[in-house]
Order: sequence, then structure tokens, then C-alpha cells
Amino acid sequence: MSKVLVTGAGGYIGTVLVPLLLQKGYEVRALDRFFFGSNLLPQHPCVEIVKEDTRRLRPEYLVGIDYVIDLAALSNDPSGELFQQQTWEINHQARVRTAKMAKQAGVKRYILPSSCSIYGFHDHDVVLNEESPTNPLTTYAKANEKAEQEILPLADEKFCVIVLRQATVFGFSPRMRFDLAINGMTYGAWKTGVLPLMRDGSQWRPMVHIKDTSAAMCFMLQADCDAVNGQRFNVGSDSNNYQIRNLADLVVSTLPKQIRIEWYGDPDHRSYRVSFNKLAALGFKTQYNARDGILEVYEALESGKIDKSPSTITLEWYKELVKWHKIIKDVEMYGGILDL
Repeated sequence: MSKVLVTGAGGYIGTVLVPLLLQKGYEVRALDRFFFGSNLLPQHPCVEIVKEDTRRLRPEYLVGIDYVIDLAALSNDPSGELFQQQTWEINHQARVRTAKMAKQAGVKRYILPSSCSIYGFHDHDVVLNEESPTNPLTTYAKANEKAEQEILPLADEKFCVIVLRQATVFGFSPRMRFDLAINGMTYGAWKTGVLPLMRDGSQWRPMVHIKDTSAAMCFMLQADCDAVNGQRFNVGSDSNNYQIRNLADLVVSTLPKQIRIEWYGDPDHRSYRVSFNKLAALGFKTQYNARDGILEVYEALESGKIDKSPSTITLEWYKELVKWHKIIKDVEMYGGILDL
């Protein structure tokens, strides 16, 4: 059995990717800080749980590893702006270090899940491909681009390196997130009948279901190395490019209740429409559209399977952890609080 090291395995995508890898017959070394809990991954004889920070990754974690999927990152733009130094450390520097260690350890293939957000703002009539100029506007996007730039040159005939620029992800996950466009819109509409929408709604966003981007990572583990090595691929589908206003209208028409749209904030200057022809030419096809994701999240909310909590809003959970870390440090004595 081939063995895959998945960093960030306890996160939004990781908790969907790991079970998929198991279904496909891989062994998995699942490495994470587990900020959101260590109980979200399946207990399975082919899963090895490693609690570690990628900034402290040691060579022994790469022993026996055939492939690396380097998901670990501080995710989303608000978190990147509040924790700028940490975002550069984790999303850029730690990933470059992991890739170099993987190459030295004899790992066959390294996959870097990056983001289409590095395209930044472009005119609405421009459709971007992997050769288009980038325009990263946020710390999160800039750190992703820098990681790409320093990791791709490591590729050679023995070390296959692939960058996957993911569209904005949506859909249900054991580590649920409601700070993503489709998920957040669906929750707001379900909870209050009000759909919060950032002005002015004309901005383009490419979307990809969490199961599709996880499937793309598995696809790239087996893709012909000569066809993918040292290259970038946008992950998503042309049909899942949406203007935000149209996406909101889709939520309204999909859910079986009365919903009104409520505008907020300043106009969002991030707008990018993306081509996914390069990945499709290899034979990869997505299986899900936005309506599928809206219904999936809605049904999970209706059934009580998920609900909104501080841990489902990434930035709020990081802030909560920092707050409680300080409180605990202030009151702890002799290694404990009430029990000494």
C-alpha cells in the first residue's frame, strides 16, 4: 500500500480527503495541530495520527512516505490579515521546508493545494488560466503564491511537484466552515431567512465542492508524472464560475422558505473568473454544482447534524483559542488549575 502524508488533515478539506484516500486503498499519516479537535478523523488501522505543527516538522515524519499532500495552512483572508506573520510562517515557509524535506527523504510526489485567490482582481470579461498574470491582494493569497514560486523549481525526474489552485470550496465537512461563500449564505438563509451578501454582487468567484477538490488531489496522485510535473492546475469547473449575486439568487430559489437578501460591507474588490480546461484535458471531471452543495448543507442543518458555533468560523475560533490560552496561562500553577 502506498502511504500519503496529509498535513492539515484535521481541517475542513483534510477531514473529507482522508476518508477518500482510505477508500482508494492508501495508508495515511494524518498530521495536524488539531485546533478543531482530534476526533473528526476516522479511527482506522490505516490511519496514523500525528499531532505536530508543520513549522516543527521533523525528518522522521517523512520516513516511509510515498506522497505528500501539504494542506496545512491558516485559511482565509481575515485570518491571514490578523495573523500575518503566522500566515507567512505556515502557508509559505513551512510548506517550502516540508517540500524540501520530502524531496530529501525520497518522496515520489508532492502536491501543494494553493488557491485561485492569487488571481486577485481582474476585469469581468477576462477568463484566467494558469498562465494568466496573478494579482494577489491579501496576505493569504501572497503567501500561497510565494510557496508556489519556491516549491515548483524543486521538481525533477525523481520528485514530482504539482500545484493545485483551488476555487472557493463549499459543501459539508466534519470540520464544518460557515465562513465560505456558499456555506455561509446557506446558513444565513436557513437560520434567519436573511441572506447576508457583500456588496456589490457583481464580483466573480469560481467554486468547487469539497468532494471534488479532494477527488482532484487523489487524481493527481496517479496522474502521469510527465503530464503534470512542475505544473499548476486550476481546480474546479467552468460551470461553477458564479457572480456572487447570481449565487445568492440560486440559494434563494433552492431553499424551501422565504428568504431576502441583505447587503453589507464595502464593495469586495476580489473578482476573478477562471478556466479549468487544463485539468479537464487530463480527464478529470467535477461531480457537484452549487445547488448540490446548498442542499447538502441545508439538509445537514435541518437534521441537526451541524450548526454554527465559534469553531465553524475560522477566524473567530483562532481568536477564541488565543484568548483562552492567555486566561489559562494566567491562572495555571504547578501544571494545573484546580488539580495540582
